[in-house]
Amino acid sequence: MATYGFLGLGIMGNAMAANLIRAGFDVTVWNRTASRCAPLVALGAKQAATPREVAASCDITFAILSDPAAARETCFGADGVLEGIGDGRGYIDMSTVDDQTARDIGAAITAKGGRFLEAPVSGTKKPAEDGTLIILAGGERSLFDDALPAFEKLGKKNLYLGELGQGARMKLVVNMIMGGMLAAFSEGLALGLKSDLDGAQILDVIEAGAMACPMFKGKGPMLLGENYTTSFPLKHMQKDLRLAIALSEELGQSLHAASASNELFKRASIAGYGDEDIAAVYRVIK
Repeated sequence: MATYGFLGLGIMGNAMAANLIRAGFDVTVWNRTASRCAPLVALGAKQAATPREVAASCDITFAILSDPAAARETCFGADGVLEGIGDGRGYIDMSTVDDQTARDIGAAITAKGGRFLEAPVSGTKKPAEDGTLIILAGGERSLFDDALPAFEKLGKKNLYLGELGQGARMKLVVNMIMGGMLAAFSEGLALGLKSDLDGAQILDVIEAGAMACPMFKGKGPMLLGENYTTSFPLKHMQKDLRLAIALSEELGQSLHAASASNELFKRASIAGYGDEDIAAVYRVIK
Protein backbone atom coordinates (compact mmCIF):
# COMPACT_ATOMS: atom_id res chain seq x y z
CA MET A 1 0.00 0.00 0.00
CA ALA A 2 1.31 3.43 -0.92
CA THR A 3 2.49 5.79 1.79
CA TYR A 4 1.49 9.45 1.70
CA GLY A 5 2.96 12.65 3.08
CA PHE A 6 1.10 15.87 3.72
CA LEU A 7 2.79 19.27 4.08
CA GLY A 8 0.83 22.31 5.29
CA LEU A 9 -1.94 21.93 7.84
CA GLY A 10 -3.92 25.14 7.57
CA ILE A 11 -7.67 25.36 7.09
CA MET A 12 -7.55 23.23 3.94
CA GLY A 13 -4.62 20.93 4.61
CA ASN A 14 -5.77 19.86 8.05
CA ALA A 15 -9.16 18.73 6.73
CA MET A 16 -7.67 17.03 3.68
CA ALA A 17 -5.01 15.13 5.62
CA ALA A 18 -7.65 14.03 8.13
CA ASN A 19 -9.74 12.56 5.31
CA LEU A 20 -6.79 10.50 4.11
CA ILE A 21 -6.08 9.24 7.62
CA ARG A 22 -9.72 8.33 8.26
CA ALA A 23 -9.77 6.45 4.95
CA GLY A 24 -7.03 4.19 6.29
CA PHE A 25 -4.05 5.56 4.37
CA ASP A 26 -0.56 5.59 5.88
CA VAL A 27 0.04 9.36 6.27
CA THR A 28 3.04 11.34 7.55
CA VAL A 29 2.44 15.04 8.26
CA TRP A 30 4.55 18.17 8.62
CA ASN A 31 3.70 21.78 9.36
CA ARG A 32 5.86 24.83 9.96
CA THR A 33 4.07 25.23 13.32
CA ALA A 34 4.64 21.71 14.59
CA SER A 35 1.86 21.80 17.19
CA ARG A 36 -0.73 21.72 14.39
CA CYS A 37 0.26 18.11 13.72
CA ALA A 38 -1.00 16.89 17.10
CA PRO A 39 -4.71 16.37 16.20
CA LEU A 40 -3.72 14.39 13.11
CA VAL A 41 -1.20 12.30 15.04
CA ALA A 42 -4.07 11.52 17.43
CA LEU A 43 -6.03 10.26 14.41
CA GLY A 44 -3.18 7.94 13.44
CA ALA A 45 -0.70 9.99 11.40
CA LYS A 46 3.06 9.98 11.83
CA GLN A 47 4.82 13.33 12.32
CA ALA A 48 8.01 14.38 10.53
CA ALA A 49 10.43 17.13 11.47
CA THR A 50 11.08 18.48 7.95
CA PRO A 51 9.64 18.41 4.41
CA ARG A 52 12.81 16.56 3.36
CA GLU A 53 12.00 13.73 5.78
CA VAL A 54 8.47 13.44 4.41
CA ALA A 55 9.54 13.43 0.75
CA ALA A 56 12.27 10.87 1.43
CA SER A 57 10.00 8.42 3.25
CA CYS A 58 6.67 8.62 1.36
CA ASP A 59 5.68 7.32 -2.05
CA ILE A 60 3.57 10.43 -2.73
CA THR A 61 3.80 13.72 -0.84
CA PHE A 62 1.02 16.32 -1.00
CA ALA A 63 1.47 19.99 -0.11
CA ILE A 64 -1.03 22.81 0.25
CA LEU A 65 0.63 26.07 1.20
CA SER A 66 -0.44 29.69 1.47
CA ASP A 67 1.21 31.32 -1.55
CA PRO A 68 4.00 30.99 -4.15
CA ALA A 69 6.67 32.09 -1.67
CA ALA A 70 5.67 29.37 0.82
CA ALA A 71 5.48 26.78 -1.98
CA ARG A 72 8.97 27.67 -3.17
CA GLU A 73 10.44 27.71 0.36
CA THR A 74 8.97 24.29 1.19
CA CYS A 75 10.48 22.86 -1.98
CA PHE A 76 13.79 24.71 -2.34
CA GLY A 77 14.58 25.73 1.26
CA ALA A 78 16.94 24.04 3.70
CA ASP A 79 15.60 20.56 4.53
CA GLY A 80 13.01 21.10 1.80
CA VAL A 81 11.26 18.61 -0.45
CA LEU A 82 13.96 18.83 -3.10
CA GLU A 83 16.54 17.40 -0.68
CA GLY A 84 14.41 14.32 -0.07
CA ILE A 85 12.77 13.57 -3.41
CA GLY A 86 14.02 11.00 -5.92
CA ASP A 87 13.69 7.41 -7.16
CA GLY A 88 10.35 8.11 -8.84
CA ARG A 89 8.61 9.27 -5.66
CA GLY A 90 5.86 11.79 -6.31
CA TYR A 91 5.35 15.37 -5.16
CA ILE A 92 1.90 16.92 -5.64
CA ASP A 93 1.62 20.63 -4.86
CA MET A 94 -2.02 21.58 -4.28
CA SER A 95 -1.24 25.23 -3.42
CA THR A 96 -2.72 28.05 -5.50
CA VAL A 97 0.30 29.54 -7.25
CA ASP A 98 1.20 31.11 -10.60
CA ASP A 99 2.01 28.81 -13.48
CA GLN A 100 5.69 29.81 -13.47
CA THR A 101 6.08 28.70 -9.86
CA ALA A 102 4.46 25.36 -10.74
CA ARG A 103 6.84 24.90 -13.67
CA ASP A 104 9.92 25.87 -11.64
CA ILE A 105 9.10 23.39 -8.88
CA GLY A 106 8.20 20.71 -11.41
CA ALA A 107 11.46 21.07 -13.30
CA ALA A 108 13.50 20.83 -10.12
CA ILE A 109 11.64 17.77 -8.82
CA THR A 110 12.00 15.99 -12.18
CA ALA A 111 15.71 16.82 -12.34
CA LYS A 112 16.17 15.08 -8.97
CA GLY A 113 14.46 11.92 -10.22
CA GLY A 114 11.04 12.57 -8.75
CA ARG A 115 7.65 13.00 -10.39
CA PHE A 116 5.63 16.20 -10.09
CA LEU A 117 2.00 17.15 -10.37
CA GLU A 118 0.35 20.47 -9.68
CA ALA A 119 -3.15 19.93 -8.30
CA PRO A 120 -4.74 23.11 -6.91
CA VAL A 121 -8.26 22.66 -5.61
CA SER A 122 -11.50 24.54 -6.11
CA GLY A 123 -13.43 24.65 -2.85
CA THR A 124 -13.12 26.00 0.68
CA LYS A 125 -13.24 24.66 4.24
CA LYS A 126 -16.54 22.73 4.08
CA PRO A 127 -15.79 20.91 0.80
CA ALA A 128 -12.32 20.09 2.18
CA GLU A 129 -13.93 18.58 5.27
CA ASP A 130 -16.53 16.71 3.21
CA GLY A 131 -14.07 15.44 0.60
CA THR A 132 -15.95 17.23 -2.20
CA LEU A 133 -13.23 19.46 -3.62
CA ILE A 134 -12.58 19.85 -7.36
CA ILE A 135 -8.99 18.89 -8.14
CA LEU A 136 -7.31 20.64 -11.09
CA ALA A 137 -4.19 18.72 -12.06
CA GLY A 138 -1.42 19.27 -14.56
CA GLY A 139 1.93 17.59 -15.11
CA GLU A 140 3.03 13.97 -14.84
CA ARG A 141 0.09 11.78 -15.92
CA SER A 142 1.43 8.63 -14.26
CA LEU A 143 1.48 10.43 -10.92
CA PHE A 144 -2.11 11.60 -11.42
CA ASP A 145 -3.13 7.97 -12.04
CA ASP A 146 -1.18 6.70 -9.02
CA ALA A 147 -2.69 9.38 -6.76
CA LEU A 148 -6.31 8.71 -7.79
CA PRO A 149 -7.12 6.55 -4.75
CA ALA A 150 -6.18 9.51 -2.53
CA PHE A 151 -7.76 12.12 -4.80
CA GLU A 152 -11.04 10.22 -4.62
CA LYS A 153 -11.07 10.73 -0.83
CA LEU A 154 -10.36 14.45 -1.24
CA GLY A 155 -12.52 15.50 -4.18
CA LYS A 156 -15.77 14.89 -5.99
CA LYS A 157 -14.23 15.74 -9.37
CA ASN A 158 -10.63 15.04 -10.38
CA LEU A 159 -9.56 16.68 -13.63
CA TYR A 160 -6.32 16.08 -15.52
CA LEU A 161 -5.79 19.25 -17.56
CA GLY A 162 -2.59 18.41 -19.40
CA GLU A 163 0.82 20.04 -19.25
CA LEU A 164 2.27 21.63 -16.14
CA GLY A 165 0.88 25.12 -15.53
CA GLN A 166 -2.63 24.43 -16.78
CA GLY A 167 -3.86 23.50 -13.31
CA ALA A 168 -2.56 26.78 -11.90
CA ARG A 169 -4.14 28.76 -14.73
CA MET A 170 -7.51 27.03 -14.31
CA LYS A 171 -7.50 27.75 -10.57
CA LEU A 172 -6.70 31.43 -11.10
CA VAL A 173 -9.51 31.78 -13.64
CA VAL A 174 -12.01 30.13 -11.28
CA ASN A 175 -11.00 32.23 -8.27
CA MET A 176 -10.92 35.42 -10.32
CA ILE A 177 -14.55 34.81 -11.30
CA MET A 178 -15.46 33.98 -7.70
CA GLY A 179 -13.90 37.21 -6.40
CA GLY A 180 -15.76 39.30 -8.97
CA MET A 181 -19.06 37.59 -8.19
CA LEU A 182 -18.65 38.18 -4.47
CA ALA A 183 -17.77 41.85 -4.99
CA ALA A 184 -20.86 42.42 -7.15
CA PHE A 185 -23.05 40.46 -4.71
CA SER A 186 -21.79 42.56 -1.79
CA GLU A 187 -22.41 45.82 -3.66
CA GLY A 188 -25.91 44.71 -4.62
CA LEU A 189 -26.80 43.77 -1.06
CA ALA A 190 -25.38 47.03 0.29
CA LEU A 191 -27.39 49.06 -2.24
CA GLY A 192 -30.54 47.08 -1.52
CA LEU A 193 -30.31 47.58 2.23
CA LYS A 194 -29.71 51.32 1.80
CA SER A 195 -32.85 51.35 -0.38
CA ASP A 196 -34.80 49.95 2.62
CA LEU A 197 -35.25 46.56 0.99
CA ASP A 198 -35.40 43.54 3.26
CA GLY A 199 -32.13 41.61 3.15
CA ALA A 200 -33.72 38.18 3.43
CA GLN A 201 -36.06 39.03 0.56
CA ILE A 202 -33.11 40.11 -1.61
CA LEU A 203 -31.55 36.71 -1.00
CA ASP A 204 -34.85 34.96 -1.74
CA VAL A 205 -35.17 36.77 -5.09
CA ILE A 206 -31.60 35.88 -6.07
CA GLU A 207 -32.07 32.26 -5.02
CA ALA A 208 -35.22 31.96 -7.14
CA GLY A 209 -33.67 33.28 -10.34
CA ALA A 210 -30.87 32.73 -12.83
CA MET A 211 -28.21 34.01 -10.41
CA ALA A 212 -28.85 31.29 -7.83
CA CYS A 213 -25.61 29.60 -6.83
CA PRO A 214 -24.10 27.86 -3.80
CA MET A 215 -21.74 30.76 -3.06
CA PHE A 216 -24.51 33.36 -2.81
CA LYS A 217 -26.60 30.95 -0.73
CA GLY A 218 -23.72 30.39 1.67
CA LYS A 219 -22.31 33.91 1.85
CA GLY A 220 -25.63 35.82 1.90
CA PRO A 221 -26.48 35.05 5.55
CA MET A 222 -22.86 35.80 6.50
CA LEU A 223 -23.14 39.28 4.99
CA LEU A 224 -26.51 40.02 6.58
CA GLY A 225 -25.32 38.80 9.98
CA GLU A 226 -21.84 40.29 9.52
CA ASN A 227 -20.40 36.95 10.62
CA TYR A 228 -17.09 36.43 8.86
CA THR A 229 -15.97 33.06 10.29
CA THR A 230 -13.16 32.04 7.97
CA SER A 231 -13.48 29.25 5.44
CA PHE A 232 -11.41 31.03 2.76
CA PRO A 233 -9.17 33.84 4.07
CA LEU A 234 -9.70 37.15 2.31
CA LYS A 235 -5.94 37.70 1.95
CA HIS A 236 -5.69 34.54 -0.15
CA MET A 237 -8.44 35.70 -2.50
CA GLN A 238 -6.61 38.99 -2.98
CA LYS A 239 -3.44 37.02 -3.72
CA ASP A 240 -5.31 34.95 -6.33
CA LEU A 241 -6.77 38.04 -7.98
CA ARG A 242 -3.30 39.58 -8.10
CA LEU A 243 -1.88 36.44 -9.72
CA ALA A 244 -4.72 36.36 -12.27
CA ILE A 245 -4.01 39.98 -13.19
CA ALA A 246 -0.31 39.16 -13.57
CA LEU A 247 -1.26 36.30 -15.90
CA SER A 248 -3.46 38.66 -17.90
CA GLU A 249 -0.54 41.05 -18.36
CA GLU A 250 1.65 38.18 -19.55
CA LEU A 251 -0.99 37.10 -22.10
CA GLY A 252 -2.26 40.54 -23.14
CA GLN A 253 -5.82 40.08 -21.88
CA SER A 254 -7.59 43.04 -20.28
CA LEU A 255 -9.38 42.36 -16.98
CA HIS A 256 -11.40 45.46 -16.10
CA ALA A 257 -13.83 43.83 -13.65
CA ALA A 258 -11.18 41.65 -11.99
CA SER A 259 -8.89 44.66 -11.52
CA ALA A 260 -11.68 46.56 -9.77
CA SER A 261 -12.46 43.54 -7.60
CA ASN A 262 -8.79 43.23 -6.70
CA GLU A 263 -8.78 46.82 -5.44
CA LEU A 264 -11.76 46.08 -3.17
CA PHE A 265 -10.10 42.99 -1.70
CA LYS A 266 -6.81 44.86 -1.39
CA ARG A 267 -8.57 47.67 0.51
CA ALA A 268 -10.20 45.12 2.84
CA SER A 269 -6.86 43.43 3.47
CA ILE A 270 -5.15 46.76 4.21
CA ALA A 271 -8.01 47.56 6.61
CA GLY A 272 -7.10 44.49 8.66
CA TYR A 273 -9.65 41.96 7.43
CA GLY A 274 -7.21 39.67 5.63
CA ASP A 275 -7.56 36.74 8.01
CA GLU A 276 -11.37 36.89 7.97
CA ASP A 277 -13.49 35.13 5.38
CA ILE A 278 -13.69 36.48 1.83
CA ALA A 279 -17.19 37.67 2.74
CA ALA A 280 -15.53 40.40 4.83
CA VAL A 281 -15.00 42.39 1.60
CA TYR A 282 -18.54 43.56 2.43
CA ARG A 283 -17.06 45.55 5.35
CA VAL A 284 -15.41 48.03 2.96
CA ILE A 285 -18.33 48.07 0.49
CA LYS A 286 -21.19 48.81 2.86
